[in-house]
Amino acid sequence: MRSRRLGGLEVGAMGLGCMGMTHGYVRPEEVDEPESIATIHRALDRGVTLIDTAEVYGPFTNEVLVGKAIRDRRAQVVLATKFGIHGGADGSPGNARRVAEASLRRLGTEVIDLFYLHRKDSNVPIEESVGGMKRLVEDGLVRFLGLSEVGPETLRRAHRVHPIAALQSEYSVFERGVEERILPACRELGVGFVPFSPLGRGFLAGAFKDASELPPGDFRHGLPRFAPANAQVNEGIVQVIRTVAARRKATPAQVALAWVLSRGEDVVPIPGTRRRQRLDENLDALDLVLSPEDHSELEPLAARVAGDRYLPALMKTVER
Repeated sequence: MRSRRLGGLEVGAMGLGCMGMTHGYVRPEEVDEPESIATIHRALDRGVTLIDTAEVYGPFTNEVLVGKAIRDRRAQVVLATKFGIHGGADGSPGNARRVAEASLRRLGTEVIDLFYLHRKDSNVPIEESVGGMKRLVEDGLVRFLGLSEVGPETLRRAHRVHPIAALQSEYSVFERGVEERILPACRELGVGFVPFSPLGRGFLAGAFKDASELPPGDFRHGLPRFAPANAQVNEGIVQVIRTVAARRKATPAQVALAWVLSRGEDVVPIPGTRRRQRLDENLDALDLVLSPEDHSELEPLAARVAGDRYLPALMKTVER
């Protein structure tokens, strides 16, 4: 697999988001640990290096699963995890250290390669949060630092305290809110960008038509874009992606991922999946180069999206 850079960190051009293996889309009794571990192993076999998890996924169970999966393959992995939103926002230096130490135990490793602040804590200056994270680097618990869902000014302030390797946020054919100010700030500072949900939480891949098709407990029931009225509008976006996919003899998921991959060599998407078959489909998008005609059809789609990413309370945690 080709490599890309997140600041000073070299990773495969596509990573693997592990959240959905135990959290968000699946109830505890539905977790398929053997298949999830096999999926992580398959990703490593195919050259994926960036494996993404977080304290809050589960909580805790996702880190435990990832730890089991990489136990004998740690040298192949650039291991990313996050702190700061379990039980409410807490970006304090004390919490950074508590979580890092607990995550290391759950992951069964001596160092976290990329440690993110999951959301900015409005009660703690970003300089204080990153200062605490910096001390983890100095103490050898963490190698590189990242932030999630912060705006350009927060990123600049953080970067003055300690270099930020990566900023993580949602980015896809139909979610492009980072393009106006956040991506330019990342490039100004040499910060890599890690899009989560590059498949629109499965919607762009055609995995479901609206929230009514999702099982009970799936957190997408609470996302405005997937409410039936909005999803009916957004299905038109998927139809365009399907048209491009048919022309290119690809799947809609591969077209959506190829579009994200085309946004720059500093962009490393982390599509999530629990299944090896879907993983292989996603990784094959690395070989798909979209034509100017493809791009001309895909570029206008974001302007047609109906519904916000989250309900208002959660949107307040997202900086733009």
